[in-house]
Amino acid sequence: MTFIRNNKKAILLTSLVALNFCLAAWGDDAASGAAIGDTKNTIEIKDFAFNPQTLKVKSGEKITWINHDDEPHTVVSVGKKFQKSSALDTDQEFTITAGATGAYEYFCSVHPKMTGTIVVEK
Repeated sequence: MTFIRNNKKAILLTSLVALNFCLAAWGDDAASGAAIGDTKNTIEIKDFAFNPQTLKVKSGEKITWINHDDEPHTVVSVGKKFQKSSALDTDQEFTITAGATGAYEYFCSVHPKMTGTIVVEK
């Protein structure tokens, strides 16, 4: 009887360890998928430029700017078509949700020569 109980415990522990590995692997895949999806509509601010300078998105998608310069930058819509950002310090982010279809031009109010465009499609 003791031998069978010990085997059941060993089988149960082995199953739990295997399940743990499966869940850990699944969690890593889910996290990487989310990270990839999150960077899809990302505009990098670097070397006093928006990159990409033109971004095409679908209505309802999120757009995120990330400042990788050592200087602060802003994101301001020409014609106030979306909310403006505060001054973004190094590695700070600003996110909006794309609205109606059309082209939206924006610039940095601190460095007005920095410009970009978002094209929102259906």
